[in-house]
Amino acid sequence: MKFITRWLIATVAIIIVSYILPGVILKGFWTAVVVALVLGLINLIIKPILIILTLPINILTLGLFTIVINALLILLCSAIVDGFSVPSFWVACLFGIILSIISFILSKLAPKK
Repeated sequence: MKFITRWLIATVAIIIVSYILPGVILKGFWTAVVVALVLGLINLIIKPILIILTLPINILTLGLFTIVINALLILLCSAIVDGFSVPSFWVACLFGIILSIISFILSKLAPKK
């Protein structure tokens, strides 16, 4: 049940961010559901590998390089999912930052059992 709640929170957050940022195209609710799933899988499988490979750069930038990794993974998700488009790297950076903030807020508002 916790997985479905997190998935719905991510979906709603993606919909909200797509309305906030100009240039981000999201075709509909079901596309947002697929984007949340694909982005979750990418973050589960690819992101840890990239974090380990870029550890020296991440240490030098005090963790700010993680924003670059997140933006690249969002662009990868944009390339994989039809109906979801992010126009540039900088918009992907903002998308990742705002998505994190909105997901955090929504997870705090969600009822806990």
